[in-house]
Amino acid sequence: MKKHNFSAGPSILSEYTIKNSAAAVTDFEGTGLSILEVSHRGKEFVAVCEEARARVKELLDVPAGYDVVFLGGGASLQFCMAPFNLLNNKASYLDTGTWASNAIKEAKLFGEVDVVASSKDANYTFIPKDYKVGKDSDYFHFTSNNTIFGTEMRYDPDCDVRLVCDMSSDIFSRPVDISKYDLIYAGAQKNLAPAGVTLAIVREGALGHVERAIPTMLDYRTHIKKESMFNTPPVFPIYAALQTLKWYKDLGGLTVIEKINLEKAAILYDEIDRNKLFRGTVATEDRSIMNVCFVMNDEYKELESGFGAFASAAGMVGIKGHRSVGGFRASLYNAMPKSSVEALIAIMQEFEKQN
Repeated sequence: MKKHNFSAGPSILSEYTIKNSAAAVTDFEGTGLSILEVSHRGKEFVAVCEEARARVKELLDVPAGYDVVFLGGGASLQFCMAPFNLLNNKASYLDTGTWASNAIKEAKLFGEVDVVASSKDANYTFIPKDYKVGKDSDYFHFTSNNTIFGTEMRYDPDCDVRLVCDMSSDIFSRPVDISKYDLIYAGAQKNLAPAGVTLAIVREGALGHVERAIPTMLDYRTHIKKESMFNTPPVFPIYAALQTLKWYKDLGGLTVIEKINLEKAAILYDEIDRNKLFRGTVATEDRSIMNVCFVMNDEYKELESGFGAFASAAGMVGIKGHRSVGGFRASLYNAMPKSSVEALIAIMQEFEKQN
């Protein structure tokens, strides 16, 4: 039976990425060695890292004055690394979910944090709109996509201060105006590679302005200067990331990918809105195209476990919702084919007929 992987992360990868990465585990670039055992300073892997950084710049149209680095520690390390490097006195944060809240907690270790708006009281079912960012803030931080609750900011805000974004779960899902940002970071395990590497895109002019001493490993300038090779980087995830980046280019780039993503999300949301058994969980205008969250309508609540089992038997993997939301979550990352979304819709319709 074909499996349809809707897991929120680590998540689905393209067949292209899996096939090429698997081949490199056996023989990397004709070296007779596995990618799992080669030196990160060998010319073959140095070329991989350089090409991966170049392809990030190409796909996202990164302008001059920015650096691309691959780091360890996941996006959670960036929650402290960003304020360590950028927060001198005060920073502004938008609280739209669990990961935004975690970033706020870390930033408070380094200075004053102004939470400009929060949707926590509504269980993060919408993105706050009417808020102001103080011009005395060192930067404004937001999380573009909220995997647990299924909301997304699919635009690049205008801001009078430095702009920082956690794009872990929707990077490469649409074109981005990089010039508006001073720092973008993203864990790889949604739209890029296996877990273990984190991407950061940093404006050079944003660094070097804080008064504190920064530990060597937590200073972006360390990794920029050494071109992601200050210490041993996550070799295999970077190789896999390069395969994904090649695949994105072959697909036609981010404009094409965004169109595909919008189509996938639209047909699933249409079914949720049509089907008598289900309903969405967040404000319609803030619905994520990456993580589609839905629950049983109240009058059919007793069918929830039954649908979960029905979906699992039909090959749907990872659609159980996060415990803080309940219900179901279908993650439609870039590698998710439309055919899998159509398969999920078909079993939703079949379950409706049976009930």
